[in-house]
Amino acid sequence: MSARLLVAGVGNIFLADDAFGPEVIRALDRRPLPSEVRVRDFGIRGMDLAYELLGGYATAVLVDAAARGHRPGTLSLIEPEPPDGTTGAVPPEAHGMDPAKVLALATHLGDEPLPRVLVLACEPESRLRGDEDIAPGISATVRDAVERAVSALHSMVPVLLADPTATPLLSRPEESTNPSEQSPAPSPASLPRLVVEGAEDR
Repeated sequence: MSARLLVAGVGNIFLADDAFGPEVIRALDRRPLPSEVRVRDFGIRGMDLAYELLGGYATAVLVDAAARGHRPGTLSLIEPEPPDGTTGAVPPEAHGMDPAKVLALATHLGDEPLPRVLVLACEPESRLRGDEDIAPGISATVRDAVERAVSALHSMVPVLLADPTATPLLSRPEESTNPSEQSPAPSPASLPRLVVEGAEDR
């Protein structure tokens, strides 16, 4: 396999700002990453993502919306703890995927070690209310963050290709471009919720 790094967009395009990951993958069509990177939109298909993580990559960057206590539109980079192998291989739910379950499942599906996993997360603004089933379309704040995420990936990827163990430049939350907005202290770092749908190569 020629690709050494996976960039995986995850999220449900029918759940408001949860569509952030797929939108970033679409934006990368206009600003492609180097050929050593495989860019793929997984939507809400957790099983596909689990198998893809066994593809021999050195690093995988998941792009997702995640509520972490920042201002809406804030980008942050998370490195979750790898699975310890004690969690059972629970199949992902169709509409409520937890990335910890995806990583645990991938661990049980193959004998090869998983790649280093990073999550490029965006703080959502628009979320579903309890009486809503779908809410297509992302907020203007998160749409603005899509292009900033693409720029962040173009900065991070050369660093990770040169050294998969390196710490990319996005080491603290990247705020919305509004200078008057100050981010509150984030909640403790945790693996953001992941929902995954049709896998599509880009």
